[in-house]
Amino acid sequence: ERLGLPESGTGSVAGGGRRLLGFLVDIVLAALVAGLFTVPEPPGNWSLLTWFVITALPVAVFGFTPGMLLAGIWVARLGGANSVGLWRAIVRCALTAFLVPAVIRNRDGRTWLDRLTGTVVVRR
Repeated sequence: ERLGLPESGTGSVAGGGRRLLGFLVDIVLAALVAGLFTVPEPPGNWSLLTWFVITALPVAVFGFTPGMLLAGIWVARLGGANSVGLWRAIVRCALTAFLVPAVIRNRDGRTWLDRLTGTVVVRR
């Protein structure tokens, strides 16, 4: 309510389950795409690079990753700006690698990632 978002439904703050689903889909997708280029060897750290590309760039431009699209959520900037922007997307992606900033949420349902970048993950 303090964020000016609806309590439930479209545009409300996304719950942890949807966020986790989107994250897991993105991780699996990154491993599969990286694996295409490293067969017969495991993708190793190439999965991280692929994950960065499929996470940071789509969030910067479209506001969602493939996993977020599947989970029915997207990243929005507070204050009414249209796009998340590249620096916010990169910070979100880099901090997600540490997991803790992506997991700890405040009473508004926003994670450290959201608070540091002035964003919020909402339901579509």
